[in-house]
Amino acid sequence: MDEESESLKDASHLYEVERTQYHAERPGFRIIELQISPTQSVPWHFHNHIQDAFYVIDGTLKIFLQDPKEEVILAPGNTYSVRPHRPHLVTNAGKASATFLVLQGIGEYDFVPLGSNGE
Repeated sequence: MDEESESLKDASHLYEVERTQYHAERPGFRIIELQISPTQSVPWHFHNHIQDAFYVIDGTLKIFLQDPKEEVILAPGNTYSVRPHRPHLVTNAGKASATFLVLQGIGEYDFVPLGSNGE
């Protein structure tokens, strides 16, 4: 897979969320607050240069990961970081909306979409 040629600078058109709010954005770093319903998710993807650090404010998240295969459930106050090049899918694991922060950096943001099975 040619990772660099498939990367996107803005992937918001690829999935739907209830709310997105940018708290900080500068070259190499950004903080985004997302709110997703119980039926929404951020599809399989990875980042070439940055780490995603998740912090749950409200609700419950479930993150599916590859390389190695893993599932992580996060409750309010929990954090989890995903290294560059590690495919991940973010879902709402609860029955109500989930609100979380994603701290992305340090490096240039991109989003490399993967097939529905994580490949």
